Amino acid sequence: MDEEELAAIRRRKMEELQRLTERKVVEEEMEAQAKAQRQIVLRRILTPEARERLGRITLAYPQLALDIESRLIALAQSGRINSAIDDATLRQILRAIVPKKREINIRRR
Repeated sequence: MDEEELAAIRRRKMEELQRLTERKVVEEEMEAQAKAQRQIVLRRILTPEARERLGRITLAYPQLALDIESRLIALAQSGRINSAIDDATLRQILRAIVPKKREINIRRR
């Protein structure tokens, strides 16, 4: 390979890396904007105590919290939530959503 070919390959690689970096930055900005929108909606439909409980769930079970947030946002957007959800109501929703753990008893004969 001569110098021109190497320079062309390097230039193409640099352009590709730059495009990938720009795409990643745009995706991160979109994710941050979507997260901010979710927080705005949740702030509107949850009381501070319920938001605190949801925050604790997020620390322990991030995927479950994301599912709960999505369901609450969907309910709010469909108009099925008339007033702010308090902590007791959120606990009832959690009991309905989270599957109950089975208690396993092993008996030996």
